[in-house]
Order: sequence, then C-alpha cells, then structure tokens
Amino acid sequence: MLAGLLLAGSALAPMAAASPGPLYRNPHASTSARVNDLLKRMSLDDKIGQMTQAERGAVTPEQAAALKLGSLLSGGGSVPAGNTPNGWADMVDSYQKAAVSTPLGIPTIYGVDAVHGHNNVYGATIFPHNIGLGAANNPRLVEKIGRATALEVAGTGPQWDFSPCLCVARDDRWGRTYESFGESPRDAIANASAITGLQGRRLGEKPGSVLATAKHYVGDGGTTNGVDQGDTEVSERELRQIHLPPFREAIDRGVGSVMISFSSFQGVRMHAQKYLITDVLKKELRFSGLVISDYNAINQIDGKEGFTPEEVRLSVNAGIDMFMVPWDAPQFISYLKAEVEAGRVSRDRIDDANRRILAEKFKLGLFEHPYTDRSLQKTFGGKEHRELARQAVRESQVLLKNDGVLPLAKKNNKIFVAGKNANDIGNQAGGWTLTWQGQSGPVIPGTTILDGLKSGAGKGTTVTYDRAGNGIDGSYRVAVAVVGETPYAEGQGDRPDGFGLDAEDLATIAKLKNSGVPVVVVTVSGRPLDIAGQLPRFDGLVAAWLPGSEGAGVADVLYGDYNPTGKLTFSWPASAAQEPVNAGDGKKALFPYGYGLRYRR
Repeated sequence: MLAGLLLAGSALAPMAAASPGPLYRNPHASTSARVNDLLKRMSLDDKIGQMTQAERGAVTPEQAAALKLGSLLSGGGSVPAGNTPNGWADMVDSYQKAAVSTPLGIPTIYGVDAVHGHNNVYGATIFPHNIGLGAANNPRLVEKIGRATALEVAGTGPQWDFSPCLCVARDDRWGRTYESFGESPRDAIANASAITGLQGRRLGEKPGSVLATAKHYVGDGGTTNGVDQGDTEVSERELRQIHLPPFREAIDRGVGSVMISFSSFQGVRMHAQKYLITDVLKKELRFSGLVISDYNAINQIDGKEGFTPEEVRLSVNAGIDMFMVPWDAPQFISYLKAEVEAGRVSRDRIDDANRRILAEKFKLGLFEHPYTDRSLQKTFGGKEHRELARQAVRESQVLLKNDGVLPLAKKNNKIFVAGKNANDIGNQAGGWTLTWQGQSGPVIPGTTILDGLKSGAGKGTTVTYDRAGNGIDGSYRVAVAVVGETPYAEGQGDRPDGFGLDAEDLATIAKLKNSGVPVVVVTVSGRPLDIAGQLPRFDGLVAAWLPGSEGAGVADVLYGDYNPTGKLTFSWPASAAQEPVNAGDGKKALFPYGYGLRYRR
C-alpha cells in the first residue's frame, strides 16, 4: 500500500492523470468495442430508455433526458414555433444538449418522415412522390434525390429519416399507393438507391449522412382489398417472392434501420411476428441494424386501444429494438422494466436491442458531433435541389394518349388552362407535405403547373386560366385540364368505393370539350385513376402523379422541351372494379405495366 502511495506521488502520476477517458469515447476504437464498453456502464433504466422514442410535443428536453430517451421524432405537422431551418436546428439541439449532459452523455437521435424531400419544413425542396420516381426509371436520379434530402434534413438537425418506403403496392385502392415505386419488386429494388443517397456508401462517411429506414416490413402493399393496415393473406412463398426482395436489397446497401408494418400477415400483426422479424430479417437476411416500430403500432396487436404489458413483451421478444410510443413513453418504460424484472423479457434481448441502437449512433458520429451542422443549410431549398426536382418531374411524366395535340406549340399559340389542380401547389404536392395528410392551397413555395405553362410560353402565345373552364370558346387552339385527386395520406387515402374523377373534374372537362377545342387531360394523382369511360373524349392524356414543388417540370413535357420518357410501373386498371390488377395476373389493363408514349419528331 505504501509503495502504491509513493508511486502516486512520483513523476509517473501525471501520466496516470492524463490517461484516456472511457473507451466508448474514443473515436478511433472499433464500433463493437465502443458499444461493449458503453453497455457495461449502462443501467437497466439507461438501456430501456435507449429503446424508447417519443414525440417532441410530448416531452421537453429536460423530461426526455430524465427518461433517458434514445430518440425523439416529429410526426407529420409536428414542427417548432419557427418552422425554418434554424428553428428546427435550435429545437433538435436543445434535446441534444440535454441528452449529452446526462452522466453517460449518450446522444439522442431525432427522426422525421422526409419521404419526398424534407417535407415537414417550410421552404424545403419537395420532390415527386415515389410513384412518379418509379415511372422515371432512373435509380441514379433517386440516389441524387436521397442525397439532396439528406443534406436538407441534416442541416436542420434530424439525423434519421423514416424513408424510403419499399412497399410493393398490389392494389390501387390502397391509400399509400403513391409511396410505392411500383407493383413489381423490381421497382423497389432498383430505387433502393435512395438509401445510398441518404446514408452515403457508408453511414457517417461524409457530412449530411442520415440514417435511412427501409419500410414497412413486410407485405404492407399486399393487404386484401388494399385496406390500409389490413391483412396480407398471401402464402409465405408469395410474401417472399413479391414483398421481401426489396428489403434484401436494402440490407445489401447497408440500410441502418427497418420499420415494421402496421399490417398483419395471415391474421397476426407484424409487430408480433417473431418469425419474420427475428428469424427472417435478423438471422436469415443478416440485418444488423435497428428495428423500429411504427407510430403507436404496438397498441394494435390485441386490437384494443392503448398498449398492455403483454403487447410490450410480445413486440420486444419478436425482435423490435426501438419503440415509437409518441405520447406514452413513461408507460412503455414502466411496462418493459417490469417485464424484464419478472424474467419475461431477457436481459440478453435488451442488450441486443441496445447494441443495434448504439452501433448506429456511433457510425453516425453522434458522440463526436452531436449538434447540427448548420453550414449545410446553404443547400436548403436552393436552386440546385430545385433543378434536380424539376428534372425528376420531367422524367416522371407518362404520356398515355396523344391524338396529335402534343407537344403544345410554344409560339403563336392560344392555350386555355382549367381544372382544380392547375394552379394548386398543395394539391400537386399531395400528402406528407407540411402536415401528415397534406392540404390544398398555396402552402409551399414553388411553381404550379399553370406557372410553368405561363413562363414557358413563347412569343405570340397567350395562356388563359379559369378553374372551372368558364370563358373558353372556339378561338383557343387547345385546352389543358389539370384534374385528379386532392391530398391524403394513409387511412384517409383508401378508396374502396372507386377512384374516378370527381364531379368538378367531369364538369370542367365537359365544358372544355363542348367548346370544340382539343382537350389535353393531365391527371395529378397518387394512383392510376378510373378514366376508361371518359378516355375517348380526351385528345391527349398525361399522368403527372404528385410532382411536388416544381410543377414547371410538367409544363416542360407538355411543351416538348423534354420528350416524355416515363413508363408505368403500375398496371392502369380498365375500371376500379378490376382491382387488383397486376402484370401477369391475366387481366387486361387499360394501359399495361411498362406503357408510355413518346413524341414523334
């Protein structure tokens, strides 16, 4: 003992005082070594906190830190008082400051649904929804969009994007059809390039890298009758052939997280499917990242309101690592701790979940750089990203019919424009734009399709607009009717009773057609529409999908500045009653999968 005291007071003592801190704080150590070191220092409360994600509106930064929360999120429309890049950065950093001030200093990770650009934030670049990007058939473009989205997300604070959706939508009645790249697994596989755009070739390798999420595992696009959160009653063979391959591709690309689907498989909620989550996803496909639940989804396992200790136990034991319990984090923590202490959830399962969560945080570099890199804001909503979005809009347009009326002459022309979606940027952006369900009106900056037609008009061309088509006469050389759907998202977007044009659209088109002027119909929609009955009266038909903030890209195609290259990745039904209709099922579609015309030069 005396020798030890003498040594402590010798010349060697300063070396001991300068020894490195905990191994988990060493950025040069391996990820696994850092995770192992940190796990040894964590209490059960620390570990359960890491598995819990709350909505920012439910907890203050101080409360989040006290609960030891591993993650925060903003649901659709959950924004700071100042919905600006700096307002977001200030908010996210406030949660981060509280997190890193705790004894272990484990940073939080903040998640958002940036599903077509950083769509919760005003002024962000809003790209076409996935249904349009699938039609563009340009995975490299989708990767660039992922990179642009990552820069806009990271520059405002969040480090985690709940995207891309790799669902394979097999029934157009489903309200999330527009979140799908196509009806074939090939479409989602090809466009899993979004993951590389969001994360980079390796997570955290360059500024602006954010954690990507492959969702929704598995089969959400195959529910019976296209019911949202319904039951996928197919065989396991079909599940593996149609719905599983995109997730294999996501894992091959190094995706850091996978989100479980609200839906069921053969009558059992996915959030309780241990075989599909643990045995297939984690063991068979060797997914090493973290598995996250969907929003309040564990509540639905027993079909009743709220979640129970049993639902917590079932979902943790099924293999879910982090739980999106937006408004009930304290209750979840209490239930899970009791389940562990009673031996119904093993400590090994808790450790496995934490290894996965902490590994992604280390890979992101959150321990070294926990706060927002605000220098990235220089790209936010900027010219380069908007030009990329306009390119995506151009490439996503699908020309379905052309009786010689397209492209529109840019010079010495007289064009009449009508329809509820011609001059409504909210409608053309669709759901998941500022709010969960989206909204009509001038809600975001950008260009409408009418703006594009007006700005693209050449010498001697006039463009006249009236939403209802009032004022048209035979002096016009062509009329453009921009019609279709208004914004919606999951649940509210289901269309079990049909998805044709509404009464306003039909009246507008009839008014234009009765003038004797050739009519080009442009559909703005999140799915193919039931238009077979009206099609003979259309002189031209273009599917514009949900183009986002850069509507001028639609006009680029209408004027022929860009010869349309888009091809259908959904079989266009001959009627809503024909659903589901997919390539190879023996049904004759109005326009088959892969269809798309070009202009003759």
